[in-house]
Amino acid sequence: MTRKRKTQLLRRKTSASKGRSVSGTKVSVLPGKKSQGQMDVVLFTLLVVLLSFGLIMVFSASSINAFYEYGNSYHYLLSQGRWAILGFAAMVFFSRYDYHKMVKHTPVLLVATFVLLLLVLVIGTEVNGAKRWLGFGGASIQPSEFAKIVLILFLSYRISTEKEGAFNNAKTLLPYLGVIGLICLLVLAEKHLSGTVVLIGVSMLLLLVGGAKLAHFGVAFACAVVLAIVAIIQEPYRLERITTFWDPFAHKMDEGWQIVQSLYAIGSGGLFGVGLGRSRQKYLYIPEPQNDFIFSIICEELGWLGAILVLALFALLVWRGIKIALNAPDKLGSLLAFGFSCLVAVQVIINVAVVTASMPVTGMQLPFFSAGGSSLVFLLWGMGILLNISRQCRK
Repeated sequence: MTRKRKTQLLRRKTSASKGRSVSGTKVSVLPGKKSQGQMDVVLFTLLVVLLSFGLIMVFSASSINAFYEYGNSYHYLLSQGRWAILGFAAMVFFSRYDYHKMVKHTPVLLVATFVLLLLVLVIGTEVNGAKRWLGFGGASIQPSEFAKIVLILFLSYRISTEKEGAFNNAKTLLPYLGVIGLICLLVLAEKHLSGTVVLIGVSMLLLLVGGAKLAHFGVAFACAVVLAIVAIIQEPYRLERITTFWDPFAHKMDEGWQIVQSLYAIGSGGLFGVGLGRSRQKYLYIPEPQNDFIFSIICEELGWLGAILVLALFALLVWRGIKIALNAPDKLGSLLAFGFSCLVAVQVIINVAVVTASMPVTGMQLPFFSAGGSSLVFLLWGMGILLNISRQCRK
């Protein structure tokens, strides 16, 4: 074999080991460094549809309330539209930003979360007795919404680095439970019980998928129950919500007013609804119908068929997220995709349960629909990460 021939063979072997053929076409990748392909088109389409549908319903639900409060029927639509544009830009950016690089910033993001949660307790804006917002100029953000995304990033990253079977030892869980517990205590101090429930629910699901056993959560569950009881007893309005839940019509002129009006809206919608924009309950019967009780307006205006369509869109979104989790290139991607899918699912379940009087009233927004700026932006950030994972999935 000539020296020239040997040199050519050596070059070919070198090219193949770097993941490229002689022509430069990629044929393999290093673990955790999968090339960026096409995003999940179905998921992206679902997100666009939900976001657009949400803007339509925000305007429909809020127009009367906005006119009485601000003299401008488009106030909430314009506000939500600005946040939606910002959130969509964030989603597109993070759909192209490799999630392997993002998790490297998790320690900084976790510190920022604690700082923001502490800061809101000191200088936060108080609304209806709850301190959940930090104001910046004419805008405000909810640190608890930021905490949801960061906690999923933190848990997914840390769990993915654990050895197989690490959670067979309950002591391995202690650092995780410590971080979760501290964040939940700070959120609970804001008088944000629903946010605390979501954080606990998504965290536990991630730990279970990561290898933890139900038996390990015995003590943690007992502590959570005690904490919940204390939180309810300390705040009279929470106790009133529990008693109202059993018979809202017995309290329909005070504590049960909102849920009773919600049930009237759902019932009057029938199968086909009264028509888009024709809700009667939004005429100051349901307080702030563009927020937590927007699903009631959907049921009233679009009927049961419209409500089923909305729930079907969410079910498709969660199913697509789980599919991405199953086909993710590594454990980190699987956990992140599962975590963000659960975040949407848990919030939808709680919101629908509240407005249908299936559980006590608590403040929980309907993802993509309820008016709320920072919550929408942070949620779309999470959806951007989900799209990025889909770009690296095994085809």
